Amino acid sequence: MATRAQQAHVGRGATAAGTTGISTQPLAGIALLLVSMWALSSLDASGKWVMAAGVPMLLLSWVRYAAHFAVALALIVPAKGWGILVSRKPREQMLRGGAMLGATLLFFTTLRYLPQAEATAINFLAPLLVLLLAPWILREPPRLSRWIAAGVAFLGVLVVIRPGGGLDPTGTLFGLAGAFCFSAQYIASRRVAADDPLTSVIWSGGVGTVVLSIALPYVVPTALPILRELDPLHWCVLISTGVTGCFGHLLQIAAYRKAAASTLAPFTYLQIVSSTTTGWLIWGHFPDALTWVGIAIICGSGITIGILEWRRARVPV
Repeated sequence: MATRAQQAHVGRGATAAGTTGISTQPLAGIALLLVSMWALSSLDASGKWVMAAGVPMLLLSWVRYAAHFAVALALIVPAKGWGILVSRKPREQMLRGGAMLGATLLFFTTLRYLPQAEATAINFLAPLLVLLLAPWILREPPRLSRWIAAGVAFLGVLVVIRPGGGLDPTGTLFGLAGAFCFSAQYIASRRVAADDPLTSVIWSGGVGTVVLSIALPYVVPTALPILRELDPLHWCVLISTGVTGCFGHLLQIAAYRKAAASTLAPFTYLQIVSSTTTGWLIWGHFPDALTWVGIAIICGSGITIGILEWRRARVPV
């Protein structure tokens, strides 16, 4: 999904918890993170493309989660055993999976109305919202720097969605709602920190698959005429949404085990590059100069507060 590269860089979705056992291979970690962002941007672009072909958003989301779940089980269980499915906090895992599902549905809806780069830029609000809400939800000390960073980032979003900027108001509203949902997902990820990150990858796919399967009987009958018209390429791209989503999250886990979060944090905002590139290659859309100003404000705010938080964490208590 878009800005999943944001907290663990949990895409446009996902594994921020569990970065213990970090090795000192920063270049390898950065490389893995960049590949994960391209995978997740490909997921977003693929979803937008098949929706343009007429695939209903709920059916797309079901395929995305079912394929994610199947790939995660096939790759993780043989290596870790069935015990990896057991969570120490199943309720929190279900809440996290629900938040991730909500973020996915809102982001796919946003992509129906907005170009990929602008939709991704709006979602970059999510990690800053987490910092803003941390005093109340995570019981962390309130800090003026976080409020300032969130305020500056919101100004950047206002530049991106400015009147006369050509963005659909409906898509903009869904994008802002999605940013709040992504922030809920990140907060929920903190709640399941005791679990192995691979457990979270499986649970996120499983929760989404189960919930969307309930809606499937109501979606498939109306979608059948469209599905019959899909060519093999469309089917491959549709199924790839779950594959790239799962691999994106697994690559993030690997990245955060190779390098510290403070090292990787500035690079997470490079997802705007992969999102812009895929949007330009597929639809020929490239943000205008003023939109890039807004994107720079958002990314600059996030990078600055990330550096401040990192320095604050290094100061002995």
